[in-house]
Amino acid sequence: MPVAEPGRAMPVAVPGPAPRHPLDPDPVRSTKARTVFALGLVAALTGLFVGGIVPATMALLLAKQARREAYASAGYLTGAVWLRRGERLAWTGLVLVTAALVAAVIVGVLHVAADPGGHDFAPNVD
Repeated sequence: MPVAEPGRAMPVAVPGPAPRHPLDPDPVRSTKARTVFALGLVAALTGLFVGGIVPATMALLLAKQARREAYASAGYLTGAVWLRRGERLAWTGLVLVTAALVAAVIVGVLHVAADPGGHDFAPNVD
């Protein structure tokens, strides 16, 4: 057993990664993660035009499936970073859709409030 000199630390053996079995599959990036990112990007870009709600919803539903598959693959499916980015972009698209709809409702209400509406009768009509 080696003895440490005074004032010096003993070297510590750090275990390396566990050896892989030859039949283990190679880690592969999830194609659903790429699709979630692409749909999230489309949702963020078209969010103000209200068309972003469809790709954002599809991205979030697909992200749920991709997470489930990645968990079941025990680490052989990668792409969690792309998945997270796609989800963030999808939520950004949904926020933009919501902002656009709220702005449209406010403009509509102000337009209706400015127009008196109804029939304007003469002053001598009861």
